[in-house]
Amino acid sequence: MFLRPRFYLLIAPVILTLAAGAAVPVLFTVGQVLLAVLVLLVLAEAALLWQKRAITAERTLPDRFSNGDPNDVRISVESGYRFAIRCEMVDEIPFIFQRRDVSFRFTVAPVGTKTLRYQLTPTRRGVYGFGRVRVFVSTRIGLLQRRYTLCQPQDVKVYPSYLMLRQYELLAHSQHLTEMGIKRIRRVGNNTDFEQIKDYVTGDDYRTINWRATARRHQLMVNVYQQERSQQVFCVIDKGRMMQQAFGGMTLFDYAINASLVLSYVAIHKEDRAGLATFSDRFETFVPASRQPGQMQVLQEALYAEQTQFGETDFSALIAGLAQHANRRSLLVLFTSFMSMPALRRQLSFLRQLSLRHRLLVVFFEDEEQRQFIATPATTTEDYYQHVVAEKYAHEQRLIVSTLRQYGILSLLTTPRQLSVSVINRYLEIKAES
Repeated sequence: MFLRPRFYLLIAPVILTLAAGAAVPVLFTVGQVLLAVLVLLVLAEAALLWQKRAITAERTLPDRFSNGDPNDVRISVESGYRFAIRCEMVDEIPFIFQRRDVSFRFTVAPVGTKTLRYQLTPTRRGVYGFGRVRVFVSTRIGLLQRRYTLCQPQDVKVYPSYLMLRQYELLAHSQHLTEMGIKRIRRVGNNTDFEQIKDYVTGDDYRTINWRATARRHQLMVNVYQQERSQQVFCVIDKGRMMQQAFGGMTLFDYAINASLVLSYVAIHKEDRAGLATFSDRFETFVPASRQPGQMQVLQEALYAEQTQFGETDFSALIAGLAQHANRRSLLVLFTSFMSMPALRRQLSFLRQLSLRHRLLVVFFEDEEQRQFIATPATTTEDYYQHVVAEKYAHEQRLIVSTLRQYGILSLLTTPRQLSVSVINRYLEIKAES
C-alpha cells in the first residue's frame, strides 16, 4: 500500500485543526470529526482496491530489435474492477538505455483495457533484458495506491538494422528510391539482356513499352531487362580500434554493419552475389558470396555478435584470408577508418595488392561534427587555432582520396549518417561502368 500526495494534503489541515484545539476547544472536536472522515475514506478505498486481484498486463515485443532504429513496445493493461481506476505504470526497460522516464499515467474504464505504446532505439547489438511491469492503481478518491507487479522478465536480441532493409524494399517496389537519395544511374551502351514481357504498371519506364505486344493484347505491355553481368560483391569490415569511434550514439562499426546489409540486399536484387568478410588483427568471419533466398538471413546472423577489437588492424591478414576464400575477382567494399595520411601510408601497399586481385572500393568516414565546426566563424584566438587543426585533418582526408585515386583505387569519403545511401549510389555507378 502506498499513500498518495492527496492524502498528505488532506491530513495536514486536520493536524493543524487538532493542534489549534489546544487554544480553541471546539476546533479539537472539528479536527476529530475530520480525522474520522479521512480514516473512513482511506478504509473505503482500501476495501475497493483490495477486494480482489483485478489487474493484468501483457508486454508485446518484436521477435528482435533493429539496431539504430525506433522499435515499438506495446503494453496492454486489463482491469477487472467494476469502476473506473487511475493507473500509473512503470516499465523496467533494459538498463543500457539509461532512461527513467518510461512511465505513463492513464485511466481505465470499468472492466476495460488500455493499450500503451512507446519506442526504444538501441545503439548496440546484443541481448537486452526487460524487467517487470509495475502498475500503481487508485480510485477516484485518490488517497491510496495498490501496486501490481506484472509481466515476466523478457530478453530480446538486437540485430543489425533490418528495418532499414524493409524500408529500402518497400521503396524499391514503389519506385520511390530517390526519396532516400538513391540516384538513377543511366547505363552507357546496351548492357542489358531481354528477360520477359509483362503488363505495364505505374512507375515503369515508358521507353520500354512493347508496342507490338500492346497492339495484340489491347493493353500496355513493357519489356523487362536484366543486367548482363553478375559479379561477387564482398562487404569487408574493419574491426580495429578506430572503428569504435561513435557518432550519434552508434559506433562506426555499427554504421558499417547496417550499410553492409543494405548494400548486400541491393546487390542481390541487382543479380549480383553478396558475401561478407571481417578482420582485425587476423582474418575472422567469412560468408561466401551467394544470391540464394536465405542469404540475407545468413549475413544478419553472421553480423549479430560481431564486436570491435582494441588492437591494430592487420591488412596483411585480410589479403591472406581473401586469397584463400575468394579466388575469383570480385568487388570489395572495404569499410575502414583513415584519419590521417600516415595511417593510410602504413596500409597503402596492402591496399594496392588487394586492388590488383580485385576491384576495391575503400569507404572511410568524414567527421560530421568537425565539418560543422569548420563552418562556424572563429571569434577568439583559441578558435582560430582549433579551426586550423580541424581544417588540417579535413585536408588530409581529401588528400587520402586523391592518393588512392592515383593508384587506381576507388574511394568514398562520407559521413556516418549518409553512409548507406552513399555506398549504394557508388555501387550503382560502378555497376553501370562495368
